Amino acid sequence: MLLETISLVRDLPRLHEISSVLIRYGGGDMVRRLGVGSILERAGRVLHWKQAVENEHLEPAVRFRHALEELGPTFIKLGQVLATRVDLFSPHWIAELEKLQSSAPALPFEDMLPQMLLALEGRDPHAVFDELNTTPRAAASIAQVYEAKLKDGTPVIIKVRRPGIEDKIEADLRIMAHIARLVEAEFPETRRYQPRQVVQQFAKSMRRELDLAAEARNIQRFGEKFADDDTVAIPKVYWDYIGHTMNVQERIDGIPGNKITQATAAGLDLRVLADRGANVVLRMILIHGHFHADPHPGNVFYLPGNRIALVDFGMTGMLTHERRNQIADLLISIISKDELALLDVLLEWTGDSVVNEGKLASDVIEFIFNYSSVHLKDISFGNLLNELMAMIREHHLVMPSDLTLLFKTLITLEGLGRQLDPEFDMGDHTAPFVKEVLRLRYAPEAVMKRGVHSVKDIASILTGLPRDLAKFFKELRRGRVRLDIDVKRLDHFGQQLDRTTNRLTIGIMTASLVIGSSIVMTIQGGPKIFGMPVLGFLGFLIAVFNSLWIVFSIWRSGKS
Repeated sequence: MLLETISLVRDLPRLHEISSVLIRYGGGDMVRRLGVGSILERAGRVLHWKQAVENEHLEPAVRFRHALEELGPTFIKLGQVLATRVDLFSPHWIAELEKLQSSAPALPFEDMLPQMLLALEGRDPHAVFDELNTTPRAAASIAQVYEAKLKDGTPVIIKVRRPGIEDKIEADLRIMAHIARLVEAEFPETRRYQPRQVVQQFAKSMRRELDLAAEARNIQRFGEKFADDDTVAIPKVYWDYIGHTMNVQERIDGIPGNKITQATAAGLDLRVLADRGANVVLRMILIHGHFHADPHPGNVFYLPGNRIALVDFGMTGMLTHERRNQIADLLISIISKDELALLDVLLEWTGDSVVNEGKLASDVIEFIFNYSSVHLKDISFGNLLNELMAMIREHHLVMPSDLTLLFKTLITLEGLGRQLDPEFDMGDHTAPFVKEVLRLRYAPEAVMKRGVHSVKDIASILTGLPRDLAKFFKELRRGRVRLDIDVKRLDHFGQQLDRTTNRLTIGIMTASLVIGSSIVMTIQGGPKIFGMPVLGFLGFLIAVFNSLWIVFSIWRSGKS
């Protein structure tokens, strides 16, 4: 608690800024209920509670987006992550959050130079690279991108992290973690959204994105996996110039994914581009289990020969073998009209969430019926996933983060494919990959491997059981068996009890000061002030201040 308080004091200026923005966009009630306003006003920081009036005409989703934009890089990134949570937010909110952009005003090259020197171990970038253009090609909230050439003439881009961004993001993450804990305590209805878990996962994602060397490792992994596919271009990374604050990659100059007219004028076959783009992403998802999680048009380029290039691997997703099998089971259950199999998949995905299985089963049957006469190749993945997410939201279920990222990627991919080819059908491309997943699942070597693992697990349980039982009964005899009970709002109750105890302690000390000072007043001699003994006068003065503090504290908490 002491460390948390010190951290909060350290981040007080940023907390004031965040609270002011929230109030301005209609979040004043939340600031009050979290107690943040009281903390700031006790610190002498004035909050303008009436500023929310100017934004009342905006819809809640629009106000939320504007607030995130004003709060800066960390909160913009949070909004972009929330835009992937199709299981939590309605399409209207998702569409609004998707408008968030990471662009930012460019910093002068001189401000970025220390970051480059750090990655290059003190070497002058102008001596390391040829034709280094000091005007950034792109400026995002976390990094800026410059064009240059290696000494052998290879065109490259240099991605450099903005100076000071790490400290500000870390402060924001600390405040987010604190707010998430308060939100769960004060707003019980938000617990199903798991705000603390969302913030924890977001913090991990942000720290990975800050490490530009991690992005370079992602690029290299994808390059190795697609080394045998000449229809796909992945930038090459140059490890001699890469550090946490900078990475250097091959520069790919192509037609951006949203420039359909340019692609047509260049003689490219749009249908082939759509097919190849879908195959690339589906191969990442269902075969590799590691996928580009942000394949929007800005990160896709079209190259001569109808080749597809992917860039910006800062956000990627991982899928285990089990998860890939579950996705295949989902598609198979829809094809075979097996509502029980689909229900099992959904219940497995939603984990410990409380659900009315009877009502969910009824909705699953209706969902299956709607697709019962539709072949896989005719299924619109966007519609299917949106209906599935609507059903999950209706039942207040929360999906694992890797799945929400995956579904968002698939919806984005289908939208991009339909831009290229109005007749693009995601199901037509998915079927072969589903068959491949099933083939790999039931291949003799895979079945044998699972069997060996099962035997090992059973043997481990059986051999360890006597030892575990002996340890349990030994601890039971010693009285060391402990039962942990997780009581909701217990942390909040503890904080309230702590504040009450502090007031009681100061009250007792104040009473002691009054009694002690009264005794001192009866003693003749010693230094005096205003005709009274100094120690007695000081004791009464401190007692007055303590009394005023206690009265003010009780009044502020609404207990008077």
